[in-house]
This record gives sequence, C-alpha cells and structure tokens, in this order.
Amino acid sequence: MLLLLAAVSIAAFALVSASPVDPLQANVGQAAMGSMSREQIEKLQSYWGTDMKPAERYVNWAGDMLRGDMGTSLLYRRPVTKVIAEKLSNSFLLLLISWTFSGMIGLVLGILAGSYRDSWLDKVVRRYCLLISSTPVFWLALLLLLIFAVWLQILPVGFSVPIGMAASDVTLKERVLHAILPALTLSITGIANIALHTREKMAEVMESEYMLFAMARGEKKKSRILRHGLRNMLFPALTLQFASVSEIIGGSVLVEQVFSYPGLGQAAVTAGTGSDVPLLLGITLVTAAIVFIGNLIADILYPLIDPRMRRRGRTR
Repeated sequence: MLLLLAAVSIAAFALVSASPVDPLQANVGQAAMGSMSREQIEKLQSYWGTDMKPAERYVNWAGDMLRGDMGTSLLYRRPVTKVIAEKLSNSFLLLLISWTFSGMIGLVLGILAGSYRDSWLDKVVRRYCLLISSTPVFWLALLLLLIFAVWLQILPVGFSVPIGMAASDVTLKERVLHAILPALTLSITGIANIALHTREKMAEVMESEYMLFAMARGEKKKSRILRHGLRNMLFPALTLQFASVSEIIGGSVLVEQVFSYPGLGQAAVTAGTGSDVPLLLGITLVTAAIVFIGNLIADILYPLIDPRMRRRGRTR
C-alpha cells in the first residue's frame, strides 16, 4: 500500500506539474499579475514555491505529507486536511449507502442469472446490466432528478441539507432524505458490473464437477445453490464488493456535481477547475488510500472466512 500510494503521489504530482495552467495566475488573477512588478511576482512565486524545480517541489510536498501537513487550499483558504475531512464526512453516508445496496442487489441478481443461465431471468438481468453500463452516469442522475424532484416532488432537488438551515439543526432523517437520489444513482450504476461478474462466476460454479456430482446424488437445485454455489461465490463476491469502491468514488464526482452535493467529488472538480493544486493532490491521495484499504480488508477477510488459507500459509 505504501509503495502504491508513493506511485500515485508521483504520478499525480507529475501530471499537475505538466499542466499548462499556472496555479499562481489562476488564483491571483491575470489582471492582478499584470499590474505587479517583477519583484512582487518573484516574492509570490517564492511564497507558493512555484519557482522551484518540480522534483524539489515534490520532495518538499511529500515531506510535509508524511508529517500530516497537506498544505493550504488556495480556494477555501483553509488547511487541506480540514477541507477533506469536512467533505468526506458529507460523502460518507452517500458512499456507504450506494456501496452497500449496489453490492447486495448486484450479488443477488448475478447469482440468480448465473444459476438459471439462458433463462428469461438471465436475459433480463444481462440486458439491464448492458443498458446501465452504456448509460452516462450524469444523464441517469439528471433523469432521476427530473422524475423524483421535479415531476413527483417527493425528494429534494439537491444539496446535503435543507437550504437555509444551520448544520447543527439538521436531523439524520433530513440528511438521508437528501442522500437518496445521489445514492440511488450510484447504486444503479454500480449494480451492473457486480451482477455481470457474479453471473459469469456463478455459471462456472453451476457447471463444475462437484455440482454435477451433487445433482447426481439427487440434490435439488435450490439446495445446490445454497450449499455449494454461495460458498464458492464468497471470495469473488468479496473481491468485487471491495473493488467497487473505486467505481463508486469515481461516479460520485459527476453525481455530486448534478445534485450540488457538497462532498469529496464536488471538491475534486472545484479543485481541478480552480487550479487548487494542494487540495487536488490531497483528494487524490485520500481517495487512492480508501481504494487500497478496501482491497486490503478483502485480503484480510479471506483467511478469516476460510481457515484452509491460514493452514496453507503456515505450510509455506
């Protein structure tokens, strides 16, 4: 994980450094830069560190990161750690709901489609997954917004809290109500990938030799699915579930923009368009760490679920 995070930080810093956008000019303003003297511009460059070589800037930035200092956001005028903590707390409920529901529903649909391969149920699930996979997430978000918020008027148009209400007065029910549409959008798009992969794995399991042996012994199909199919689907399901974290985080960038949801995805877009390099790099590392931690949790759960893996490790 440490090596992966280091590689992500180097790649992100190199891409930002290669960008044609001048962070100093983007935040100070072209008119203000034009009215400054050469000495004032050099002082600003020295203050923001833009007069250093990219390698030197990276070493200084990485050293501060290791000490827990991600710098100061140029747009929010606050420490990057505080901005990310605030935005991540807003996105946590949204990401948790969508991650849970997309995993559960995708797993069930995939198991049913793989168990009854080439049936009408399998065809419906496959067509749904292919349709959703080819649908832009922002278009789906706009469609749900139009139906439930504009036409039916049963859900809020956007934001994470009611307009004009203090954050301390917002109840959990109101936060959940505002998170339904963004979470529903992310859940619908996340179901497709999990369902398709689960279907393929379940179809392989149903055609395996131990399944044929169980059928020869007279076991009913429901019993074969519950006793043998689910047990052998557990590891692939865990891998898919925790790997879907990256897709949900990536989708939240567009979804939060559509619903004006003040989360980590919207902050990433704001940092990118506003040339807020410290905030953009901080969000990149935090989201990468979340994805890596999800994969690490899956690896830790494997030997806890299957004791044979622990015995195999000791044997080696």
